[in-house]
Amino acid sequence: MTSAAPHDLVVTQATLADWPVISGWAAAEGWNPGLSDGPAFFAQDPDGFFLGRIDGEPVSAVSVVTYGPDYAFLGCYLVRPDLRGHGHGLTTWKTALAHAGSRTVGLDGVVAQQDNYRQSGFELAHRTIRFTGTAPVGGVPAGVRPAASADLAALTAYDGACCPADRPRFLAEWLTAPGHRAVVREDGGRLTGYGVIRPGYDTLRVGPLFADTADDARALFAALTADVVGREVAIDVPEPNTAGVALAQEAGLRPSFETARMYTGPVRDHARERVFGVTTLELG
Repeated sequence: MTSAAPHDLVVTQATLADWPVISGWAAAEGWNPGLSDGPAFFAQDPDGFFLGRIDGEPVSAVSVVTYGPDYAFLGCYLVRPDLRGHGHGLTTWKTALAHAGSRTVGLDGVVAQQDNYRQSGFELAHRTIRFTGTAPVGGVPAGVRPAASADLAALTAYDGACCPADRPRFLAEWLTAPGHRAVVREDGGRLTGYGVIRPGYDTLRVGPLFADTADDARALFAALTADVVGREVAIDVPEPNTAGVALAQEAGLRPSFETARMYTGPVRDHARERVFGVTTLELG
């Protein structure tokens, strides 16, 4: 897919080899992307990443990652700071958005851009608050253990119940990516939640944190942070999940960043009350 644009901008699909450019821009914006995100992102939709270039040099980016026939997620909307204000971002956005086809599209956008997103048909669903702070002292509670390869089917089913779409390709990579550590909680052999912690550019990131109850989420968070006491961690909590907000506050974390979850249309029913921590703002 190629598009001519202002000042000879050319938009093409990006490859995994381009990911360091995109993630580097995101890090410069203070978004703290994960160090090993790229392979898992591209595993979900290798055609869903786009770069705008002028004379071969990258100047803009956006991703529109598809999940099945009904849902897509937009992220990584970036323009090189020295070339903003020339229409490069909008052109890249329009080219990439066509990749979604007729799917409902979601995004987690910075609050300052909400009005612009509304003009493209997005409507606010809720705010998401990033909580950041020092991992508290704690231990691994009963019922929590490291995730194993034999858990993949159960984790994929549980994850699908918490999301607007199934994402088995993404999850298979996310659970085992370098530096990622996944844990599960069980009750009588039944899965009651799972979580992942991974290294980011600036702090460790917890996400997802999906759980049946606040007690399950608290146990999972404790297990994820037990080995990183004293290090900086961050978790993105949907504001409507008041138990998730309370969990972050109880752990001594403080609000540091805010985004707006927005959709262009309806999404399938899912267990929003289980989402104590968003997986990633780039892919939902």
